[in-house]
Amino acid sequence: MSRSAGRPVLRVLRLGLLSFPEALAVQRRCVRAAPGGDALLLCEHPAVYTVGIRRGPGEEEEAARLRALGADFQSTDRGGLITFHGPGQLVCYPVLDLRRFRRSLRSYVSGLEGAVIGLCRGLGLEASRAPETGVWVRDSKICAIGVHCSRYITHHGLALNCNTDLSWFHHIVPCGIVGKGVTSLSTELGRDVTVEEVIPPFLEAFQEEFGCTVEYTDSGHMTAPGAT
Repeated sequence: MSRSAGRPVLRVLRLGLLSFPEALAVQRRCVRAAPGGDALLLCEHPAVYTVGIRRGPGEEEEAARLRALGADFQSTDRGGLITFHGPGQLVCYPVLDLRRFRRSLRSYVSGLEGAVIGLCRGLGLEASRAPETGVWVRDSKICAIGVHCSRYITHHGLALNCNTDLSWFHHIVPCGIVGKGVTSLSTELGRDVTVEEVIPPFLEAFQEEFGCTVEYTDSGHMTAPGAT
């Protein structure tokens, strides 16, 4: 894909199926390389529950209960409460210098929502924002968003349910929001929608929303700075 004059250029790092701690280590290497090394990290995680900085009491007991189900449990420094990541979910971790995009943190989060809404629209699915962060189809969340930003550099990001096993969400109150559900592209479109299918149109929607160009290859996984 050719560069467009004046548009920020992002590298796309496809990490495949990667544990949450391993993906976090890659993010941190990219953060250390910033500014000037903006990247989109794309991956899937083995089953893991993650909780953000807004933690409630009894976390150790909750972690033990969820690990007994066969999932990992990780505390993080992102915004938001508990959610689930697993196979069949497109996880995108943008490491961006917000100064290059002339965006506040609030505008950045809105942009992530906008990119996913644009993707859904392209697939023939109406999705929208809600008072709660994320992307929604009616009263069900299809994409969770939780970010961290320090010195204008972002990490963490979004998790879009493609053909995720949604039963994992039954064991928690996703993002602490009572009375609303969780859905997936496959559920809403009535067919199997894979992560691989979604990546190219997601990148197109991301470029449209953020006015950037991606350097992307679908011929194999790329390596993050400092990785061995």
